Amino acid sequence: MGIYKWLLYVYKKLPLLAEGTLLTLELTFIAVSLGFVIGTFAGIGRLSKNKFVKTIAAIYIDFIRGTPLLVQILLVYMGLPQIIGKPIPAMLAAIVSLSINSGAYVAEIVRAGIQSIDKGQMEASRSLGMTHSQTMRYIILPQAFRRIIPPLGNEFIAMLKDSSLVSVIALEELMRKAQLVYTRDYRPFDILFAVSIIYLIMTLSISQLVRYSERRLRVNDKQ
Repeated sequence: MGIYKWLLYVYKKLPLLAEGTLLTLELTFIAVSLGFVIGTFAGIGRLSKNKFVKTIAAIYIDFIRGTPLLVQILLVYMGLPQIIGKPIPAMLAAIVSLSINSGAYVAEIVRAGIQSIDKGQMEASRSLGMTHSQTMRYIILPQAFRRIIPPLGNEFIAMLKDSSLVSVIALEELMRKAQLVYTRDYRPFDILFAVSIIYLIMTLSISQLVRYSERRLRVNDKQ
């Protein structure tokens, strides 16, 4: 009987939770997509022979990875307006902070992927007359990206869960929706347990997609 009442209660709240879930997925997809672009450049910069570029990339990666995401969100949402003189919408602040955070982690993934490629391939390409940028674009990066799919999948899952922190700036993603519900109904366990299951379903689904992508890439490599 207790389970039936819980299911009935959660069913009534599903429309609200569905709205929050969609926003969570949207934030995660945008953040990881932009983070992938940022991280690719930062990862390549981390391996650059140019000292200035290498130092800037290292400072960015170390600062972001060495500070809490919650602080970064508040810094963008509350600190940046103090500098630019006007408020930043919560959605924009969430996208900027999450993307910058994701970029730092993706940068290390990309760097490791590039370094995993045999150096002889770079030397062979250069001996054929290809420039460094051409070799990176057509030879090294395509191979590296195949190898970094599993850790990128893990980054997507991590960002999916970490996106719950944007609830502190009142952005109504899944966690914020849950907070609004249980502060009104005084049933925190019921709604938070339901939210936990939703997060679990999303993370397991993404894990399955990553495994499927890995299998497809192995098949393509053998053909």
